Amino acid sequence: MRRFDRPNTRRAIVAAAALAWAVFALHALGALGGAGGGLDVLYTAMLVAATTICAVRAATSRTERLPWALIAAALACWAVGDILWSVSVALDRPLPAPSASDSFYLAFYPFAYAGLVALVRFQAGLASRDLWIDGVIGASCATAIAIAVAFPILGVTDAETLPVATNLAYPVLDVVLVVFVVLVFGLSGWRPGRRWLLLGTGLVLMTLADGAYLIGTTNGSYAEGGPIDAGWPAAMLLVAFAAWQPAGTPAAPRESDRRLVLVPVLCGLASLTLLALAVFGTLPDEAALPALLTLLLVTVRMGIAFVEGQQSMEANRLAALTDGLTGLGNRRALLADLDRAAARASAERPWICVVLDLDGFKAYNDAFGHPAGDRLLNRLGTRLAAAVAERGTAYRLGGDEFCVLATAGPEDARRLANAARAALTEAGEGFAVTSSAGVVSLPLDARAPSEVLLIADRRMYADKGRRSSSAGHQSRAVLLRILREREPELHRHLVGVAELARAVGRELGMAGEQLDELARAAELHDIGKIAIPEEILHKPGPLDPEEWAFVRRHTVIGERILSAAPALRPVARLVRSTHERWDGGGYPDGLAGAAIPLGARIVAVCDAYEAMLADRPYRAALTPEQAVAELRAESGAQFDPAVIDVFTAALGARSPEPLSA
Repeated sequence: MRRFDRPNTRRAIVAAAALAWAVFALHALGALGGAGGGLDVLYTAMLVAATTICAVRAATSRTERLPWALIAAALACWAVGDILWSVSVALDRPLPAPSASDSFYLAFYPFAYAGLVALVRFQAGLASRDLWIDGVIGASCATAIAIAVAFPILGVTDAETLPVATNLAYPVLDVVLVVFVVLVFGLSGWRPGRRWLLLGTGLVLMTLADGAYLIGTTNGSYAEGGPIDAGWPAAMLLVAFAAWQPAGTPAAPRESDRRLVLVPVLCGLASLTLLALAVFGTLPDEAALPALLTLLLVTVRMGIAFVEGQQSMEANRLAALTDGLTGLGNRRALLADLDRAAARASAERPWICVVLDLDGFKAYNDAFGHPAGDRLLNRLGTRLAAAVAERGTAYRLGGDEFCVLATAGPEDARRLANAARAALTEAGEGFAVTSSAGVVSLPLDARAPSEVLLIADRRMYADKGRRSSSAGHQSRAVLLRILREREPELHRHLVGVAELARAVGRELGMAGEQLDELARAAELHDIGKIAIPEEILHKPGPLDPEEWAFVRRHTVIGERILSAAPALRPVARLVRSTHERWDGGGYPDGLAGAAIPLGARIVAVCDAYEAMLADRPYRAALTPEQAVAELRAESGAQFDPAVIDVFTAALGARSPEPLSA
């Protein structure tokens, strides 16, 4: 048995069976000396071989033993019936109608049907409601076509009732099996796989052979050993070959598969044609009932498809307006709601828009990891939605930025903003996350959605700068005061660099805390120069190598100074790299290209530009045009080319916001 399970053995058996059938078919067609009898033994041998193949499959299978045992029993009944028929013919005994052979032939069908039902359990479990409907549509249409073909044959025979019923039983029972297979095809989304394709083809061949035999015996054209006889062994062998196809699990049909629509439509058109022939032609009325059922099912199927399409569109619309992490509305949803709020807002019924940005979230993310950061955002978003649920709606605009849109007058705006801030606050061991807010009233402050968000964003950053209670703000204020006292010109230079860096950062898509860290790094990137002696810092001539080595330590010194304040550690990492070069020739680490943090690359360009606009002991100030030309000359060498391009574009539309000290 196990040897039979080997692929080479199966291929040899398939080849031998195909060769035997080819010899029989050529003989039946007269290519080997004329049609007629003479190959009955070969015919019977093929039926026995098909039975044996299915029986071996049942014996060697652990999961499909029952279905293939039933199908093997069905083929055995057919083979026994054929052997009885061959013996009767060989002994020249008269064959009654129905005969003993007919009993075994007809016993094939209940066994075959039971086997297919047992086999389809593996496939029907995957079928959705729509696929069940599609399968029934296909089966109903096949039934209508079968009746349309079979009933005219019934009308042309004048034989006795029992023989006629026996002869008609074969094609009718064949149609039942074919209809069942069509149902299975529908359940698979019309992607049945090789096994069911072979089963379906075999049963269709059997149906055609039985139908041709019925017609031939009715009009006297059937001849034993002719082409019709080749159909039965071919059908049996195809069923046997199907037994050794991989069982597998049918893949769920894709919604975009055109067959899911094409097959029901074709079945509907075929049924409509049958109805027209029944009404205006000679088609039997019995075919009209399954044709009508098919049209009804097609109508139901299309109605279901329309409803599901509407539901899918609504689900897609909601998904497009929902933040996937928190479940809050996203920026697109906010803009749509802002449009409606702006249209309804009035002095008597004002609306407010509150833009909120988390403070300390980036440090939390760096310390605990992105999964923990995502969970924190989810918790804060849930709290925010609950805090404003009575008056408005909460949104997440991306990153660590949230928004609230609510109906509230001036007296309620502050209370609502404070409630939103409180909801976006969480503290624990080693971290503290708070938020800054910018509040805009509609229509008092603005009405256009873009203007509302712009003003709210500016007020939010102003609030972030005013929050002097934070450790980061206090540390930054102390350091800026030291710079102002020690080097007034250097302080003014750093403020200018920070303004430019913020403008470039926005153009490059930075926002929230990331943009704030960039601005702080730009302000403080030369803080390490407070450790450089004045005679070196203000030397009128070129520096010697030892002096340059001293100057190049200022970024590392600045990093150490800033790292003393935990809130400024992300800024310290940027400051360390602000004098690296794109080509790797900078200091202190010799980083190159994308290895240099983006914020540090931005600060380097803005710092160089501001420095070129100021007088130096060793040269006069350059014009803005000359400074830009110098930057472009160093693009790809000292500076990131992409940052240079964005910097020059931002410079043309520069309207920087003053940073609070």
